[in-house]
Amino acid sequence: MRIVAGRWRGRALQAPAGEGTRPTADRVRQALFDSLWHAPWAGRAAVEGAQVLDAFAGTGALGLEALSRGAARAVFMERDRAALAALRTNIDVLGATGTARVIACDVLRPPRPEFPCGLVFLDPPYGKEMGPQALAALRSSGWIAPAALICLEVGRNEALALGEDWEILAEREHGAAKMLALRAS
Repeated sequence: MRIVAGRWRGRALQAPAGEGTRPTADRVRQALFDSLWHAPWAGRAAVEGAQVLDAFAGTGALGLEALSRGAARAVFMERDRAALAALRTNIDVLGATGTARVIACDVLRPPRPEFPCGLVFLDPPYGKEMGPQALAALRSSGWIAPAALICLEVGRNEALALGEDWEILAEREHGAAKMLALRAS
């Protein structure tokens, strides 16, 4: 697993052993960021200079990819110990300690933010329908900025009950994954 583009392009990322963490594949990250870069509802400004939240961060691949491509800061939320160790190693190896903050917490019970985030990556465990719960928890605690762009990865066949609070801007399937781009309505 590697950073796909930007200043850290080609740099390897650590992942914990076992099945507990499911990192977003390089090709899926490439497709996601290509979509963000070129979509009329996003564009380069959605990433460059952004305040980013990578929730259910695992290895941090999504948030680190955003930092590599010009995001200003990223906050990573994760609770699994092995994933936290890999995440912290990845941040250190890339020299991102000045722009990255790790919070060991349950995304469904987040602490109050230092700042709201305009670009949010959510990659909850597949099949547990945690996406809508995480969106609600993060929004009510102040993590999601007004007009924020949300990138939600779920299992390809996972049913989502997002309600009327979220506008689906795009939906793409990649193997076992489904990526949704959302904005608060």
